[in-house]
Amino acid sequence: MALSLDREAYYRRLRRLYGSWQKGEEEYGGVDAIVVAVGVDEEIVYAKSTALQTWLFGYELTDTIMVFCEEKILFMASKKKVEFLKQVAHAKGGESANGVPAITLLVREKNESNKANFEKMIEALKASKGGKRIGVFSKDKFPGDFMKSWNDCLSKEGFEKVDISAVVAYTMAAKEDGELNLMRKAAAITSEVFTKFFKERVMEIVDADEKVRHSKLAESVEKAIEEKKYLAGADPSAVEMCYPPIIQSGGNYNLKFSVVSDKNHMHFGAITCAMGIRYKSYCSNLVRTLMVDPPQEMQDHYAFLLQLQDEMLKEMRHGTKLCDVYGAVMDVVKKQKPELLSKITKNLGFAMGIEFREGSLVINSKNQHRLKKGMVFSINVGFSDLTNKEGKKPEERTYAMFIGDTVLVDEEGPATVLTAVKKKVKNVGIFLKNEDEEEEEEEKDEAEDLLGRSSRAALLTERTRNELTAEEKRRAHQKELAAQLNEEARRRLTEQKGEQQIQKARKSNISYKNPALMPKEPHIREMKIYIDKKYETVIMPVFGIATPFHIATIKNISMSVEGDYTYLRINFYCPGSALGRNEGNIFPNPEATFVKEITYRASNMKTPGEQTVPALNLQNAFRIIKEVQKRYKTREAEEKEKEGIVKQDSLVINLNRSNPKLKDLYIRPNIAQKRMQGSLEAHVNGFRFTSVRGDKVDILYNNIKHAVFQPCDGEMIIVLHFHLKNAIMFGKKRHTDVQFYTEVGEITTDLGKHQHMHDRDDLYAEQMEREMRHKLKTAFKNFIEKVEALTKEELEFEVPFRELGFNGAPYRSTCLLQPTSSALVNCTEWPPFVVTLDEVELIHFERVQFHLKNFDMVIVYKDYSKKVTMINAIPVASLDPIKEWLNSCDLKYTEGVQSLNWTKIMKTIVDDPEGFFEQGGWSFLEPEGEGSDAEVGESESEMEDETFNPSEEDYEEEEEDSDEDYSSEAEESEYSKESLGSEEESGKDWDELEEEARKADRESQYEEEEEHGRSRKRKAPAGRGAHPRNPGGVPLFFWGGSPLFLGPPPLFWGPPPRGVSFP
Repeated sequence: MALSLDREAYYRRLRRLYGSWQKGEEEYGGVDAIVVAVGVDEEIVYAKSTALQTWLFGYELTDTIMVFCEEKILFMASKKKVEFLKQVAHAKGGESANGVPAITLLVREKNESNKANFEKMIEALKASKGGKRIGVFSKDKFPGDFMKSWNDCLSKEGFEKVDISAVVAYTMAAKEDGELNLMRKAAAITSEVFTKFFKERVMEIVDADEKVRHSKLAESVEKAIEEKKYLAGADPSAVEMCYPPIIQSGGNYNLKFSVVSDKNHMHFGAITCAMGIRYKSYCSNLVRTLMVDPPQEMQDHYAFLLQLQDEMLKEMRHGTKLCDVYGAVMDVVKKQKPELLSKITKNLGFAMGIEFREGSLVINSKNQHRLKKGMVFSINVGFSDLTNKEGKKPEERTYAMFIGDTVLVDEEGPATVLTAVKKKVKNVGIFLKNEDEEEEEEEKDEAEDLLGRSSRAALLTERTRNELTAEEKRRAHQKELAAQLNEEARRRLTEQKGEQQIQKARKSNISYKNPALMPKEPHIREMKIYIDKKYETVIMPVFGIATPFHIATIKNISMSVEGDYTYLRINFYCPGSALGRNEGNIFPNPEATFVKEITYRASNMKTPGEQTVPALNLQNAFRIIKEVQKRYKTREAEEKEKEGIVKQDSLVINLNRSNPKLKDLYIRPNIAQKRMQGSLEAHVNGFRFTSVRGDKVDILYNNIKHAVFQPCDGEMIIVLHFHLKNAIMFGKKRHTDVQFYTEVGEITTDLGKHQHMHDRDDLYAEQMEREMRHKLKTAFKNFIEKVEALTKEELEFEVPFRELGFNGAPYRSTCLLQPTSSALVNCTEWPPFVVTLDEVELIHFERVQFHLKNFDMVIVYKDYSKKVTMINAIPVASLDPIKEWLNSCDLKYTEGVQSLNWTKIMKTIVDDPEGFFEQGGWSFLEPEGEGSDAEVGESESEMEDETFNPSEEDYEEEEEDSDEDYSSEAEESEYSKESLGSEEESGKDWDELEEEARKADRESQYEEEEEHGRSRKRKAPAGRGAHPRNPGGVPLFFWGGSPLFLGPPPLFWGPPPRGVSFP
């Protein structure tokens, strides 16, 4: 298959080369012609000559001479290459339509001296401009007879040679879109290999404590690029290493790209790794330092290194000199850590493209070249010879750190990082257990193995006595949090006390600012009701005077027909009238005299000579007032929605086509009534969602409080959810939660379809769904990684921890609530549920009782004026995991058996915070706290008061209604309290307890007979007073119809003693 040549790119680039030459800047100025000769040398990887060929033709052409003259171009190559080059040659001489000189192709003869062809080229060189000075790439020296004979021929003619490497490199440095796409791909492959292979391999080595040589690890990285899974879908034949990976650790560091990995074993300290991958001849580069158990000083130095790289990215803009970029970074070092000036790398990077390192475009203190949009640089900054004060062994005492990325220079703003590999301390630090701890554990295990069985049991008992249980640890931590909570809350409320809330006065709507604005309509003169739509005013005759009332003052209107008359009744807003919840009842002048209502009457009978009935005016007025009122209320509602909306910055659109983008997403809440698909695109400072209809919704990065990515594992949709700091308006409503999702499975299933376990169609459909889920998850993850890289990780997406999730009903239906690192969320159901953990004061669990299957969770916020959040119907099985999670988040929690009236509690606290904290603050929620029974929900408190706190009167009535004497049982109950309490301690069995109960019965037999007659005389009303078998008011719980004694006496299981009968 014949190789194809991109003619468009060839002409475009050749015009650029000639354009730069004709301008005559720098070395171009004194050059009459340009000669590029390429021989054969397997050892030469990067050369300016071969780079120029690749740039123009897309391929390297060995044993080829190219002569660029002012008015003609000559190529001399083998027969096959000439055939290839014919694609850009022209039939007749003269300048072509493409604006470049015509090409002459000369065929190189293998065995002959090629003298005739050389002479033609020499003639062309002499005829070009002055014909004396030729531009060459002086560093490129190729071996072989063909090259030798050509160089001899040039020397004989006495041409003066000028090195034009630097100026040609500058011409080629600004990349076109096609080149940038190849470099992005190369950078993506480098990132994949580092993240998925190298980093994972290093963690395995550290984890298993393996001994691996640097050189062996470097070889394994080179082999990894042969595996498709690390190539991000690229063709393996087009992928190669720019240089062998450089891995260094253990005190021996050389922060250059010309070194090779040594044969020393990898040391678990600071491990630097540099690797670059080339895709279709275009290079990329990545440098990272992995740190195993880094001390604080090492972490500080690393954080400073990241700061320097950020500073460098900010400086790299179109038009900036390379020396100025270097100077800006050095200024930061001088100001903040001058002691590191001697440790920093000598240069901070270089331009990259077809050649890995462009020597003339290095970022150092002397380079005067200016950056251009489209240039790609490998920026590398590092510190060497740093001292680790905590190091004991020689290899631990010295360390270096080195970071580098492939970046693209833009017109405005900081350079774009193409190698999006996370580099914060948490991403590159590997934190292990202390060796001392491990040794202690090992010693314990050995001791147990040496000891016999009995001594091991004794050891175990000793251990359990001394060690705290998880519950005890939790309680201890919660006690600390309780004290801390009350202190902080008191301080916060004291500070807020000075800030008084200003109540907003109701807007006064003035109809006309002066009488001249009153309309001069005949209706007004005729004393009829007139509606001025422009000023939204109803003009009514009051005592023969036309009086304007703004539509906002009218509460409602009604019309009725009674006999021969029509009545129009108009009710007005006034102090004391029941305003709607949203209207607010604050008037500008509440002391003024208000009209409450006006009724008009008109006849339904037509007067002789009149065309219409008088009542028609009232009917028209009624209709028009309703219309104007509706329009006014709609506008007010919209303005109310907009109230408090914080004005957002404008979205800065990135015109680059390679923005991170997700297509075919739905938005919630919907923009219109029907849901619509659209695409979500990340720009410079925010996201833009564009629907298929053209609607746009902009979400700025700085307005996002929580960005949550909900994968589709176990869900029917995959979601990107944004919980915003300030609400945004779209669809005429304000929204704080916006999410973008796509469906991954069948939301509905056809039950009529015959289902079979081994049905091929079903199996295929399942397989397709699995693949679809995987594909979507990958697409969303790639989008998130690109966005995080674009925002320099200022915007981080949180993924909910499904294993910590629990079911609950924050709204009407039950859903799975899942914690993230900073919130508790549910994104799959609508409306979504998001609670920021930093805003939470404490969590209270209600209705926690052993016989109930569910409990409720109340979230109290630090802002006490905010309504508490309730999550109902959480299964009891989730209680312990939730406590464990809250404890790990340093959140205080309490629990109780009752449902509390939280509106009343919060009002009490806000009204008198000082009094609240003087009485112990939140300790009233603790089970042993004094105020645990306070402020209970009305319905439950009434029931519990009746059950647990009987009045004496009710108790007496109840007592008389029973068949047995309960005064004796009361004594027995007290007796039981004492005896059972002691017996529990001494460990008596049930037979002994029964015997004692019988004895007690016999002693009280006479009293029973005496009371028996009296107990039938009076009957108690049902449902009042203490339970007949609970005279002391001890809390009773019913289990299968039988009361269980809880509280002071221990739980009474087994057969009841005589004298006590259960219904």
